[in-house]
Amino acid sequence: MKKIAVPTRGNAVDDHFGHCEFYTIFTLDDSGNLLSSEILPSPQGCGCKSDIASVFQKMGVSVMLAGNMGPGALNVLSSHGINVIRGCSGDVRNVLDAYLEGKLQDSGVGCGGHGDGHHCPEHGA
Repeated sequence: MKKIAVPTRGNAVDDHFGHCEFYTIFTLDDSGNLLSSEILPSPQGCGCKSDIASVFQKMGVSVMLAGNMGPGALNVLSSHGINVIRGCSGDVRNVLDAYLEGKLQDSGVGCGGHGDGHHCPEHGA
């Protein structure tokens, strides 16, 4: 099985990992078929300083499809064995489908800090 986390606001990928409304966690079988999805409330405060990476690790999350995040959050997630793909946007289910079809690649773009107004480019998938 594979678990994929998506920072979510409404039904869309949230532009900023650390300030999302909640996380959508997708569970896939070994063939990539969707088995289930669940909602995990977002902890209050900065994503890189919360314990969310260890929570994901304990849940078995191995991939995060994210909009934007700073280097601190990226480093914390990576150190917990979570592969982060930044630059995602749009409906969370459409983003998952694009990932499963091999259409997503990490944008390599992160935010430079909190409150700087910077937004990552949309992926276009």
